[in-house]
Amino acid sequence: MFPKFKAYINKEMPFLKEKKLLLACSGGLDSIVLTHLCKAANLNIALAHCNFKLRGDESDGDETFVRQLASDFGIEVFVMLFEAEKYAETQRLSVQMAARELRYQWFSGLIKTKGYDYILTAHHADDSLETFLINLSRGTGIEGLSGIPEVNEHVVRPLLPFSRSEILAYAESKGVDWREDSSNVSTKYLRNKIRHQIVPVLKELHPTFLQNFLTTQNHLQQSNDLVLNHLNELKSKLFEQRDGDIKISIAALEQLQPLDAYLYGLFKDYGFTEWNDVKDLLSSMSGKQVVSKTHRLLKDRDFLILSEIKNKVSGTYLVHIDGTLSELPIKLKLENVETLEKQGRNVVFLDKEKLNFPLVLRNWEKGDYFYPFGMQGKKKLSKFFKDEKLDVISKDKQWLLCSDNKIVWVVGKRADERFKVDDSTREIIKITQLT
Repeated sequence: MFPKFKAYINKEMPFLKEKKLLLACSGGLDSIVLTHLCKAANLNIALAHCNFKLRGDESDGDETFVRQLASDFGIEVFVMLFEAEKYAETQRLSVQMAARELRYQWFSGLIKTKGYDYILTAHHADDSLETFLINLSRGTGIEGLSGIPEVNEHVVRPLLPFSRSEILAYAESKGVDWREDSSNVSTKYLRNKIRHQIVPVLKELHPTFLQNFLTTQNHLQQSNDLVLNHLNELKSKLFEQRDGDIKISIAALEQLQPLDAYLYGLFKDYGFTEWNDVKDLLSSMSGKQVVSKTHRLLKDRDFLILSEIKNKVSGTYLVHIDGTLSELPIKLKLENVETLEKQGRNVVFLDKEKLNFPLVLRNWEKGDYFYPFGMQGKKKLSKFFKDEKLDVISKDKQWLLCSDNKIVWVVGKRADERFKVDDSTREIIKITQLT
């Protein structure tokens, strides 16, 4: 197996040879064999072991075994103890999913803090088959049937071309020791049930079933790549970047057929799952929206506005008389000037004596009004926003600069008439919103 492994690394993953690698090592057959293969291939590895304390003394024995292996090989080892059951309860996850989240969060942290380039995991061909069958049983699209990716950002899986039987044969031929996880034989977990009860029957029906599956999955991956290339090209045409958000023409979306498939392909990466709601948004009234855990899709007249949900920056901030105020949620520069220049959306000139410092920067609130520069009389901000055709997302981001509870400037939009420079002005202050 080693010559085949080394050839695979040289051809498909040569980038690993010059990188610092962190190998996820449970102590089981697959990760132990991967450790031996990487060491034989002179890859620069360290081990990372998670002790989830789910199997008592057995879990501690796994930890001891991995520590000893690292010592025998003269490589560094990182070990972390987790309370997976408590995390599962608080996050309302299965214990398996909780362990997975904790594991990968820790791996990502090690990469950042310890200077490693990639995480290596020991997933192999049989794991890919089991994942395929799990996704098939739950209902999925072509992406869910395309298998476990060999490289996914910083996670690399060098054993995917190899079967479990190849890995076992290598370990036995080399006299490699490993730890058996007693939970792997339990069929109360879906993956184990598929592994022990379904896959053996499929392999019995056709001796080359696993190899045939890998060939089919390769075709599916190539088909999925074609779909993704088309969707990315479509996004470059339809998704218009605007102030950190994305604006999409509804008319252009409605021309796509089959519409359901296109909506799924275009928006699935943003966490949406209620696809009927997304489709209904196209014909809804302005202001309607669909929200995922990470993004918001808003109907705004003839467009959909896609925006990332971030922790809203809110509160009240004091703005003092001079200097560039970088500690504010937006960047403002205040300076005394001698002459009046052209005023614009991002620059205002005000009568300094009409202002009471410190000024206050705050979010807009229902009921706010101001006296728009160049106009007579007051206007509610809600009406001003409507005239400016601001959508809900833009309103949420709007800041006001105030003096004694009076709006001085709807920042980036319009100054207030009450604070303008006139013939009686003796001191002029220029305020600039910096990008």
